[in-house]
Amino acid sequence: MSFYVYILANPARTVLYTGVTNNLERRLFEHSQGLGDEARFTGRYQCNLLVYFEIIPSATQAIAREKQIKNWTRAKKEYLIGLSNPNWEPIDLRTWPG
Repeated sequence: MSFYVYILANPARTVLYTGVTNNLERRLFEHSQGLGDEARFTGRYQCNLLVYFEIIPSATQAIAREKQIKNWTRAKKEYLIGLSNPNWEPIDLRTWPG
């Protein structure tokens, strides 16, 4: 089973949310529907655009990576996003060439 660390942004790209899941499509749906405690943050700040994700082989590694990214400065997170998504386009998992 794979795990995902992901970053969501609001439409103005001024707020970032970092999360971890074992099912990215389901988790994005949950965020959009306002489900779970994290949805209060993502809903309040309209963080519903997937701008970055990476696949991690284990839950332990994914949680460690999420914590690492959460502790980064905004500039470092922006750099990470820019490596794979330089224009910060919303990622559609069905068409992302990635």
